[in-house]
Amino acid sequence: MAKVAFLGLGVMGYPMAGHLKVRGGHDVTVYNRTAAKAEKWVAQFGGRSAPTPRAAAEGQDFVMACVGNDNDLREVALGADGAFHGIARGAVFVDHTTASAEIARELYAAARKGGFDAIDAPVSGGQAGAENGVLTVMCGGDAEPFGRAEKIIAAYARACNLMGASGAGQLAKMCNQICIAGLVQGLAEALHFAKRAGLDIEKLIATISKGAAQSWQMENRYKTMAAGKFDFGFAVDWMRKDLAICLAEARRNGAHLPVTALVDQFYSQIQKMGGKRWDTSSLIALLDR
Repeated sequence: MAKVAFLGLGVMGYPMAGHLKVRGGHDVTVYNRTAAKAEKWVAQFGGRSAPTPRAAAEGQDFVMACVGNDNDLREVALGADGAFHGIARGAVFVDHTTASAEIARELYAAARKGGFDAIDAPVSGGQAGAENGVLTVMCGGDAEPFGRAEKIIAAYARACNLMGASGAGQLAKMCNQICIAGLVQGLAEALHFAKRAGLDIEKLIATISKGAAQSWQMENRYKTMAAGKFDFGFAVDWMRKDLAICLAEARRNGAHLPVTALVDQFYSQIQKMGGKRWDTSSLIALLDR
C-alpha cells in the first residue's frame, strides 16, 4: 500500500482514482477544482479530499494528475497552491494529462530541482478504459521512478511502457492521436460509401473486420456511426486540443502530417455544426449531411 494523491476527477480521473483505492488498496487523497466532485468521490470510495493540490500532495509517495491541458497542468503543479510546493523529496509526480512534450520537460526539470521525480504518462482507452481499469499508459522519464510508479499505475492499466526520456510519453500519445484521426476518417468514408452503394452494413463489417481493414474503431464505433449517434466516447473539442498539440510538435520537428491537418479541419466543421461534445466518430456526419 502506498500513500497516493490524485488531482483531477473528470471522466477519466474519477474512476482511475477509484481503482487506486479499490483495486490497489492504496491510501488515496483526492483534489478536484469543483470540491463537490471530490466529496462525492470520498462518499463513494472512502479516502480523503484536500482543498488544494498542495495540501493533497503533502506527505504522499505518489501524486497523480489528470487535468485538461497545459495551462491547467501548470496551475495544478506550479501555481500558488500547486502540488509541487507540497511534494516530499523522493516522491514521484505522475501526470496522466494529454499535454505537450514541452510542459512535460518543464515539470520534469522543476521536479528534479525540488528533489523528487516526474513522469509524463498520458493514457489511451477513453472513458470506458478508465472505468474498466484497462488503460494503455505511455510514459516518459527516468527508469527508476518509472519502475516505482508502474506498480501504482497497474491499478487501472493493462499496459504501461517507458517510451524514453521526459516528454517521450507525450510524443507517443501524439502518435496515438494521429493514428486515430486517420482511422476514424477512413471508417467514416467507408460507411458513407457503403450506404450510398446500398450495401448491408452489418454484413459488410462482419466481412471486412476479419481482414486487413480491421481496427478498434471499426469494432467499437461502426454501429453508432451508421446510426448517427455520437455520445459514446472522446469529445471533438478534446480531440482538436490533442491534434493542435500534434501539429505544433510537427512544426517543431519537421514532420509532415497532411492527413492529420485535414482531419483537424473536418473536426472544426463538426464544431460549427454544433458537435463540440459529440464523440470523434462524428466525422461521418460531415459526409452524410
